[in-house]
Amino acid sequence: MAGTDRRKSGMTLGEEGPAIVLVAPQLGENIGTAARAMLNFGLTDLRLVSPRDGWPNSRSVAASAGADIVIDNVRVFETTADAVADLDYVLATTARPRDMVKLVYTPDRAAARLREAFAGGGKAGVLFGPERTGLHNDDVALADAVLTVPLNPAFSSLNLAQAVLLMSYEWHKAADRTEAETLEMREGRLATKEELLMFYAHLERELDAHGFFRTDDKRPGMVRSIRNLFGRASMTEQEVRTFRGIVASLVRTVPKGNGPEEG
Repeated sequence: MAGTDRRKSGMTLGEEGPAIVLVAPQLGENIGTAARAMLNFGLTDLRLVSPRDGWPNSRSVAASAGADIVIDNVRVFETTADAVADLDYVLATTARPRDMVKLVYTPDRAAARLREAFAGGGKAGVLFGPERTGLHNDDVALADAVLTVPLNPAFSSLNLAQAVLLMSYEWHKAADRTEAETLEMREGRLATKEELLMFYAHLERELDAHGFFRTDDKRPGMVRSIRNLFGRASMTEQEVRTFRGIVASLVRTVPKGNGPEEG
């Protein structure tokens, strides 16, 4: 999805977030796409531990798709211990069980724990291992807990950028207050109940006049169905006016009692 608004570039530096630590990343392109994933959710602290192809890397820049603020501020370390030395809370990502006693979190719970660390005045980070092998047990041992994504057990294969994107999203979502559902209107407002009731009365009056309700006993149920139909539409006040205009136009062209015959 393309939706970058360059006019809002000042928003890229949001609240302080967790460091994303890539341990021995193999491809420059994967570093770049991870940086792109991070910036989508306002994360900018990217740390590399012994990248295979060195740093800086022109392929990372190209793959980052403009996430320059992340790429330009990458920090490189020789060891994982050095990369996390200034952090107070660290999570390690892994797709397989490890022979050690560690708390294991799902992504949403992990994001909540990261938020708790920052709320307490600390700094936090997430470790991601090499694309081919994942984190070494010695790296996992440096973490306070393990993060595992519940995936299809027959095919648990995320690439590096996907894993970074998923965790960055969970971090962002944990504090996001975006409404789960909204109705976008270019202009105007939703119709009030009074406007809807006036439309219903207008429509039902004309349906009565033109013989739509053929039996009195079925009329109440048919009226409820019609009202429910329009109620589900969440009409704007302009749309209500349009429908009233449609009804009025039809009435002018169809004499009373001369509606369409049933086949």
